[in-house]
Amino acid sequence: MKTIEQINEKIKNKKAVILTAEEVVKLAKESSPEQIAQTVDVVTTATFAPMCSSGAFINFGHTTPPMRMESIDLTGVEVYGGLAAVDGYIGATQESKDDKSFGGAHIIEALISGKDLYLRASGKGTDCYPRKYFEGYVNKDMINDFFLFNPRNAYQNYAAATNSSDKTVYTYMGKLLPNYGNVTYSTSGELSPLLKDPKMLTIGLGTRIFLCGAEGYVVWTGTQFRNNVKVNEHEIPIGAARTLAVIGDAKKMNPRYLRAAYFKNYGVTLFVGIGVPIPVLNEEIAYHVSRSNQEIETELRDYGKPGRPIIGWVNYSQLRSGWIDINGRKVKTSSISSLPMAREIAWVLKEWISEGKFLLTQPVKLFHEEYTVKGLVEKTEGEAFKTKEPTCVDCGLCVSLCSFDALMLADGKFLFNAEKCVMCGACADACPVGVKLPPNG
Repeated sequence: MKTIEQINEKIKNKKAVILTAEEVVKLAKESSPEQIAQTVDVVTTATFAPMCSSGAFINFGHTTPPMRMESIDLTGVEVYGGLAAVDGYIGATQESKDDKSFGGAHIIEALISGKDLYLRASGKGTDCYPRKYFEGYVNKDMINDFFLFNPRNAYQNYAAATNSSDKTVYTYMGKLLPNYGNVTYSTSGELSPLLKDPKMLTIGLGTRIFLCGAEGYVVWTGTQFRNNVKVNEHEIPIGAARTLAVIGDAKKMNPRYLRAAYFKNYGVTLFVGIGVPIPVLNEEIAYHVSRSNQEIETELRDYGKPGRPIIGWVNYSQLRSGWIDINGRKVKTSSISSLPMAREIAWVLKEWISEGKFLLTQPVKLFHEEYTVKGLVEKTEGEAFKTKEPTCVDCGLCVSLCSFDALMLADGKFLFNAEKCVMCGACADACPVGVKLPPNG
């Protein structure tokens, strides 16, 4: 048994033994999990794959005079402005109004690369934010905040895809030829972070990671996280399972480890480079980190049929061989994620840790509760939403507006004196939740 604190001390003293996931798989051919647990301190994992559920928050900074940016456009791509005066969120898959092969992913990559982008913003104009329009170039050095926030990354095990129909289909898994013409897959197999810690015994809220060439963190379960899925004999999920929500300072990121992409007839997406260090705390973790491509299986799904039914199971050794067998037929395989980039990320993270530049974190929370994913079902009947009669929230905003001392704050407690109220309406005019009359009035 080891602790993260003990491993960090070894990292600080440059005595820690760090291996990439591929290196520990090779070591496992001649060493038992017990021996690996005794000798190895950290295993670095990585993936570099397209993930649509990615994006970035941007704080543009206040203009002179100030404005509330409600409609925001960066080089033809819409930025969501429903946050605050000059905050926005740009999703990787948001498409340009003029070019469907260009979108939010390209904007994020360009900003990280230091490019100038043309900003157009407009708002209705208010007393405190009088400006209504802004146009001009911005870059990452001009804006205040720019951080990547991806609601879903690093899928634990995504299914391989094929197509039994008689026509070519274009998907987020790439171009699938008719009549089982090819197979595509995305996960980086024995390098993939959540396949090396399949039970998420070490990865949780607050885990420090490599994110696009900078330091990042796991901030919650990713969307579509599920932990009630089928596993194989090695306790590794078969098919899509757990995911991670991650965050990091985009101003510090390296564009080499993030790449905008476009999948024909599907849309824009973003390749995201993620590396996760796994502390080898005990024999169980040592066992999981040393599982090979041959021991990691995934579903093979038919994208040519409704519901994408499972038609078989394959392991990553078979997928990476370039061919698999479907109904006695030899079918070519190809990956939509980059193995060379995943290997590079695992090596870079190994170097950071070896040099004492990157310490491990103890998760604040592990994600072991029951999580399931529901499908959206059409509901044509239901009770229409109706707003409730507004009630006072005791904020006290109205107190300074009352000329008759009917409204007061005493030690933070809101008080109303009905006898002094003349029903002038000055308080109701400013109530942020819409109360029309004074409390108890």
